[in-house]
Amino acid sequence: MRKALSISAIVLASSMALGGTATAFAADTTSPAADAGPTAGPTRTGLKLSTSAAKPGDSISFEMRVPDGSTHLSVSSEALGDVRMTDGRGGTAKVADVKEGTYGVSLTGTGTDGAELRATARIVVKADAPKPTPAPSDLRLSQDSGRPGDRITVTVKTSEKDASVKSAAFTGGQVNLKGDGKGTFTGTATVAPDVKTGYYGVDAYAGGKKFDTVKFSTEAKATPDVKPVTPVKPTVKPVQPLRPSEHRTPKGSVNTGQAPAGTDTDPSRG
Repeated sequence: MRKALSISAIVLASSMALGGTATAFAADTTSPAADAGPTAGPTRTGLKLSTSAAKPGDSISFEMRVPDGSTHLSVSSEALGDVRMTDGRGGTAKVADVKEGTYGVSLTGTGTDGAELRATARIVVKADAPKPTPAPSDLRLSQDSGRPGDRITVTVKTSEKDASVKSAAFTGGQVNLKGDGKGTFTGTATVAPDVKTGYYGVDAYAGGKKFDTVKFSTEAKATPDVKPVTPVKPTVKPVQPLRPSEHRTPKGSVNTGQAPAGTDTDPSRG
């Protein structure tokens, strides 16, 4: 008498007949919730980067998969800097100036039940193209000469965060400059009141280092101009002859040997 096959025996017999196909089917039917995702159980912790490879200086974003109510969330990596959380589930970071290679990125935090949360990701840092050489700093004066009291506009263009100018020709010796946030610094220098005529060096500094020296000529203040005085010619009055009544005989007159006027000196006239 033949025994009836049980359901298990039937499935086994079918599996043997169909080979690997039946085996795969059996695996699928025995784990109906294998890909059901977070809704099938507790939320899994995960970290996802917006890119798997980047260059130094690139900005990337990331997403965190953590249970609702998680606290003390942090993302860190030797390859990332300026990490900022934009909300409870994501954030941004900037790729640091590091060597080429693969770097780990870690997510840590505390779950609602107090358990420690951990997740990791990887990012490949590729060498960036050579960084452009910054333009050299530049110094300009509104004029290259001046006299005591003159005001000179000073302009410095640089990629550094500060700039200043020094010169013995200027009042105080140093001129602090104010930046516009775009690499241009300006200020006003006043030529010193006791400056002497000659040439002075104007030293320019950016980032605390001197990058240029220009020549500035000065002229000491001279005596105020005096207008020449035109000499006045004296007025000469014409000589008027004296009237007889105005004649005067000077005292102590010398005898000239001449007879007085009106005296006859001829001896023949005895």
